[in-house]
Amino acid sequence: MAVPTMDLTKEDGSMLTSRQKGLIALAVGGNMLEFLDYYLIGFILNLIIGPWHLSFGASALILLSSGLGAIAGAFAWGALADRIGRRPCFIGTIVTFSVATGLMIFIPFGAWHILAILRFIVGFGVGGLAIVDVPYIQEFVPSRVRGRIGGLVVAFIPIGLLLGSLTASLLGDSVGWHGLVLVGLLPALLLLPFRSKVPESPRWLQTKGRIEDAKKSIAWAVNCDPADVVLPEVDANAVKPRWRDMFKNRRSVVVSWFMSLGTQTAEYGVILWGPALLTMILGVTAEKAAFMFIFVSLTGFAARLIGSWLADKVGRRVPGMVACSAGAAGLVVTALLKDHYLGPVPVFYLGIIVTFFFLDGVFALTTNYFGEMFPTSMRTSGTGAAYGFGSIGKILGPGCLVLISGAGTVVTPRATAEATLPAFVFMAAFSLLAAVMFYFGRETRDKTIEQIDAEFGH
Repeated sequence: MAVPTMDLTKEDGSMLTSRQKGLIALAVGGNMLEFLDYYLIGFILNLIIGPWHLSFGASALILLSSGLGAIAGAFAWGALADRIGRRPCFIGTIVTFSVATGLMIFIPFGAWHILAILRFIVGFGVGGLAIVDVPYIQEFVPSRVRGRIGGLVVAFIPIGLLLGSLTASLLGDSVGWHGLVLVGLLPALLLLPFRSKVPESPRWLQTKGRIEDAKKSIAWAVNCDPADVVLPEVDANAVKPRWRDMFKNRRSVVVSWFMSLGTQTAEYGVILWGPALLTMILGVTAEKAAFMFIFVSLTGFAARLIGSWLADKVGRRVPGMVACSAGAAGLVVTALLKDHYLGPVPVFYLGIIVTFFFLDGVFALTTNYFGEMFPTSMRTSGTGAAYGFGSIGKILGPGCLVLISGAGTVVTPRATAEATLPAFVFMAAFSLLAAVMFYFGRETRDKTIEQIDAEFGH
């Protein structure tokens, strides 16, 4: 029985095969564990600010170096995955960030410059992670569940934050920051052997004219004989876009780039300074702040699961507009009421939890949505460019607090408290920018990848 062209559905019509589920699990695990490493720097910084006598400027450079690396990584891995294939990059991202993480163990006391350089390399690897993983999985699952599965790949990222919070809370005091760095090596040890065995994306193979290889990938995914897979021949020479060809569709570029910038500026401003803000404003210990962030991460996880479900049920645009608008309002209210309490519970902490629900939940929509704004031949290039441009937000978000507080001064609770309101208003403005971009985006919920490709003439 012939498998429908590129439908990637089992012959009996059931949802997914065990191999498709395995690919999804590898992508989910990679994003979760690699972002465990990425988010650990917030807790590590909390441990070394005092002993290393770090200024606002030095602290910010350590945090922002990952953002700079992510910008370069998103552009580079996205373009590379369109040129040489999804599979090599599916493996390469995890190797890059793991090697850099391992080298951090050997940093001498107080050498924050070296730490910043290695964090740049970590960011370079992590910056390509979702850029490669989400399109790769999109091209291996049926179109009717593309939104849900694409969102699910990034839905478990907050669990990485949860694991980072638990690790820092339970082990930070006893193992120190070097011990926390070792935890960041888990992704390579657990996932690399399995990632090395996956096949290439059938849709990418088809755009390169490698029809027989594409049939084998589909057959592997849906457990059938390659001879039963029916695919049309494709002239590979007819589909050879250059990286700059993505700019021919200005709407896709503008919407995806500024949507990414808005969401990342708000998200990373909160997440990277979060533990330090709780410590300085509420006067809790670093370990206590790490424990409090467990509930922030659980909120983000729930929000992303909801966002993944809404993507196929409601669409991408409306949930995105609502989440970004609510996140902007939450940032302003949280900062305004930072000194208030509801009984024994600080309003600032409650506000962070509620706001994070909206700011983090929207990420179940965005990365998946970016891949649907570009054809298969430039899907990862377009996604990488959007995410890379948006990663400027990894600098703007944390950086706004630094600039307002005074980069040349030592980190102090008073300076942080005074800077919170203008910094949060700044981040709220970017969240509203993302809401506007969702409004101008095209709805892709009911479109197959073939229909999306056809809109671009591919």
